[in-house]
Amino acid sequence: MAADHLSEVFDLVDVRGLLSGGFAVRGPWVSRAAIDTPLKFLAMVSGRARLTTDGAAEPVELEPGDVAILNKRSWLCVEGGTGEGPRREITPEADFPFADLAGADRGTGDILIGGRIDLNPAGDALLLRSLPPLAHVRASAASANNLRGSLYRLFDEVTGNRMGSAFAIRQHCQLLLLEVLRAHIDQAELPPGWLRALTDERLRPALGLMHAEPGKSWGLPELARAAAMSRTSFAERFRTVAGTPPLTYLHQWRMLLAQRALRDSDIRIGALAIELGYSSESAFSTAFKREVGQSPLRYRCRVRDELPVNAAVPV
Repeated sequence: MAADHLSEVFDLVDVRGLLSGGFAVRGPWVSRAAIDTPLKFLAMVSGRARLTTDGAAEPVELEPGDVAILNKRSWLCVEGGTGEGPRREITPEADFPFADLAGADRGTGDILIGGRIDLNPAGDALLLRSLPPLAHVRASAASANNLRGSLYRLFDEVTGNRMGSAFAIRQHCQLLLLEVLRAHIDQAELPPGWLRALTDERLRPALGLMHAEPGKSWGLPELARAAAMSRTSFAERFRTVAGTPPLTYLHQWRMLLAQRALRDSDIRIGALAIELGYSSESAFSTAFKREVGQSPLRYRCRVRDELPVNAAVPV
């Protein structure tokens, strides 16, 4: 059930992993870069390197198959390689040419690829709060078998120069990101937030109710009873794990559903309000504007304007 909830959230916040850079090098090297995206990832395909970034207490040692996610950092420095002589300075390119890695061999030298994690505003709020400034996911952990496989399949697609490779790379990036989050959940003590809530066995029955019927007027007694806890214990545990009270979580979940519906369908706003449990269209519009900063109608117009010209809106 937890995996199903994670899939739900991925769909709602429109998480997209996008490959944007990489290099293969032998001998001593160093690469420095400013970070201009809220979430960035680095994956060590082969070799070893040391990653330093602002806000990290100490450098992170990246080994083959490791992935690091940088959350709201402003710069990074990665260095690696062995041998004599000065370190070769590697400057990231603005438009990453995948062909540069076409002849790279995982068996020799250091290979590093990187990218960004694109989110809609709802995703920014959820995922940025659920990750530390620097998340280091170790491929050596028993829970990371699928992560290593996803990373190597992505690299093979990057270097294979086959038909449809651009589409395949996007899909493999998505799967890599999913495996990174799964492994991170298993390896780390998560801060309060939705990722931690989705993995909490005691809260799972209550979360299941809210996710299954978000338009129902759930009360604290019903949710606590589903979790087999007293109202006080349930409320305290939920706030500790999710970082927010249960009914606030329900409100936020409704707002995520509303944003997806406004973005992806032509449902009337009044009908959407009823579907999500609001007494009137005006009550829903007031709650939506307070949460998102725009009325439902303005939000729908804005996101539709931002769609690519050839994109079709599903109904």
